[in-house]
Amino acid sequence: MSAAPESASSAPQPPTGIDELLERVRAGYERIEAQEAYEAAQAGDALLVDIRYAALRERDGLIPGAHVVERNELEWRLDPQGSHRLPEATSHALRIIVICNEGYASSLAAQSLHQLGLHRATDLIGGFQAWRGAGLPVE
Repeated sequence: MSAAPESASSAPQPPTGIDELLERVRAGYERIEAQEAYEAAQAGDALLVDIRYAALRERDGLIPGAHVVERNELEWRLDPQGSHRLPEATSHALRIIVICNEGYASSLAAQSLHQLGLHRATDLIGGFQAWRGAGLPVE
């Protein structure tokens, strides 16, 4: 028995490039500027989550009060239903601001958090470099 020919609608789609993927992901939520992220964290309205790898944190410093969560642990540490979650990750209504070095990987991370039901997750436009460039606290 031979397989039925593929219809035009089931033909494979061309691969999506990273620039197009980022554009699609970012269209799904509102990103945040450094000053607004700082103010939200200071007011207790947002959890800052730094996903930069250790060498960048050692080189450039840390944002005071930000939770350092390696990217490969992010979903487990922020899922309110997870057994390995941060103590602060108690609700799907939590506002999370993901910070990477320049604001690219954090966009993909925020989308992943949206898939877990954390619909207030966002990321910092320009990442840590924008934070530092705005003169905000770094330790």
